[in-house]
Amino acid sequence: MNNKFKGTGVAIVTPFHKQGTIDFTSLERLIEHLIAGGVNYLVVQGTTAETATLTREEKNALAGFVVDIVNKRLPLVIGIGSYSTQEVINTIRSNSLEGYDAILTVTPYYNKPQQRGLYLHYKNIATVSPLPIIMYNVPSRTSVNMKSETTLQLASEFENIIGIKEASGSVEQVMEIIRNKPKDFLVISGDDLLTLPLLGMGADGVISVVANAFPKQFSDMVTLGLKGDMKKAREIHYRLTDFTHSIFADGNPSGIKAALEIKQLIANNLRLPLVKIEKPHYNQLSALIAEIESVTK
Repeated sequence: MNNKFKGTGVAIVTPFHKQGTIDFTSLERLIEHLIAGGVNYLVVQGTTAETATLTREEKNALAGFVVDIVNKRLPLVIGIGSYSTQEVINTIRSNSLEGYDAILTVTPYYNKPQQRGLYLHYKNIATVSPLPIIMYNVPSRTSVNMKSETTLQLASEFENIIGIKEASGSVEQVMEIIRNKPKDFLVISGDDLLTLPLLGMGADGVISVVANAFPKQFSDMVTLGLKGDMKKAREIHYRLTDFTHSIFADGNPSGIKAALEIKQLIANNLRLPLVKIEKPHYNQLSALIAEIESVTK
């Protein structure tokens, strides 16, 4: 099971029509683009998908659509998170998870629980979940950092907690987890720019935003990094560095949606409170994309 989630996962965006409804035609085109690019798995309804703006009905429709289009060609992970532990449990119990291989669930946000609260949050979810769980630590968004001690305790005590997407930004914290984790527990980068350094320390892969636009290049870098060919991996890493900085400069997914429009995969439409990036930034992204594509053709 754990091997399904080694390598490059992609936190896919949710394309919208201009009037705000989900653009399923563009979503299918994006999925085929990612599969053709050689990524290892897809993550549905993560932060990058603007999931917080989706209704329950839209989430159900989106989840089922992705299962149908992928048709078992890649493993699928579904994001289910809340600042209420019971709400996560209720969602897991009430929703069909057919076609999905794991759940990605973020640390509770807004209410800033203590480490004991984080431990009990994941313990209670693990007790009821029919699917393996990948935890997600992203303090820049949640305002709470799950410390390495808490992660390691959960990894050791619950077999169905199979990994963590680590986006704390602390190399030292990730290193501590890698050093002391159970053998099969996955440490997955949640930061595109730190992915290669973390692979060098023993991480298992990434859940990427950049790979929406450049799936082949990013998955090639990750594969090379996992094989220990750091020289070739570094070449790709540095080729994508400016683009990576640029897509996050005005928030996510505002940058990546602009990039995907430039690449003619989706329309650049977002739901409030997110807005489009400004024209000078858009032009910069366009130039960076053209530069990358000129090298990789």
